Amino acid sequence: MKYFSYLKSVDKLICLTVLILATVSILMIGSTSVNSNFFSRSVIVQMAAYVIGITAALVLMAVNYKIFQEFTIPLYILGIGLLMLVYVPGLGLEVSGARAWIDLRVVTFQPSEVVKLIFILIMADYLNKHHKELNTFGSLVKAGLLAAPIIVIVLKEDFGSAMVFASIWLVMVFYAGIDLKVFAKFFVLVAAMVPVGYFFMHDYQKDRLEAFLHPNNLSLPGNYQVWQSKVAIGSGGIFGKGLFNGTLKDTDFIPVQTSDFIFAVIGEELGLVGGVAIIALFGFLLVRMMKILHKSVDFYGALIISGVIGMFTFQIFENIAMTMGLMPVTGITLPFLSYGGSSVIANVLAVALVMNIYSREKNPLL
Repeated sequence: MKYFSYLKSVDKLICLTVLILATVSILMIGSTSVNSNFFSRSVIVQMAAYVIGITAALVLMAVNYKIFQEFTIPLYILGIGLLMLVYVPGLGLEVSGARAWIDLRVVTFQPSEVVKLIFILIMADYLNKHHKELNTFGSLVKAGLLAAPIIVIVLKEDFGSAMVFASIWLVMVFYAGIDLKVFAKFFVLVAAMVPVGYFFMHDYQKDRLEAFLHPNNLSLPGNYQVWQSKVAIGSGGIFGKGLFNGTLKDTDFIPVQTSDFIFAVIGEELGLVGGVAIIALFGFLLVRMMKILHKSVDFYGALIISGVIGMFTFQIFENIAMTMGLMPVTGITLPFLSYGGSSVIANVLAVALVMNIYSREKNPLL
């Protein structure tokens, strides 16, 4: 009975928004192969990922989120272990220069997607216990050192995902009540280390930064693809060419169209109206989560929600801006829309975490 009461108490508008985004995702991915077969392998995998994600979310709803506080250390070890699996011979898989996937033969798995949720739970527990100490430089450094091993491991292979982790950390420490003067000192320290970090980046990561700084040089890796993306978005005009009627994606003119540049496909087929509608859906999702955050009375739960908001906000902004040439190409997927089983499952579970907290705070006596 308690379980069904919690399910009835979820924010139905958030759930509806996710379902709409899931539907759009399947339609747009199917659109990229509609001339051959709508139900391509990509569509089937995406649909399966949503089924698995929703099933896992229903299981997660049966567990009180506070139990994760008892497993912070095991979760930390698990997170690092998952990230290190990509270096196991025969298991780790390199894609586009980044060794960030695990080859499961039937499908590939990107561990950093799941570790994002683990990272949020770890930081929420730490900041819940130490948020009153964040008015000193040393305490902020400790919070940074806790996150550093995971961020550094991810940064070695996947600059984009590392930035997502950094954004999660940043939003969570700000919500925890960091002293701005202390943070300013910490920011100077981190900024001073950036040039050093540049020398440890892979050549393809340096090339992407170089390309972003010189967007008109189409000979630089990535710039031609971004230019193609902008042409596709611009060609859609106000109302687009119509669903399944895109011409540029049919000739593979749009790069990585099912994942990184899915927004370019939306721009071409659904136009400015469709693109704005998608951004509005994301905005609505984030605003609803912020309202839940504002009303939350459990600080640990509120920290988790802030981490989820930070994760989604950065990914949405970076991906859409990337397709327009406003941010460097990083390979970050667009939540709920881009093709990718690992990403879909992690995103659905992130929403389930927020719903778990919301439902239990709404029914504290159950």
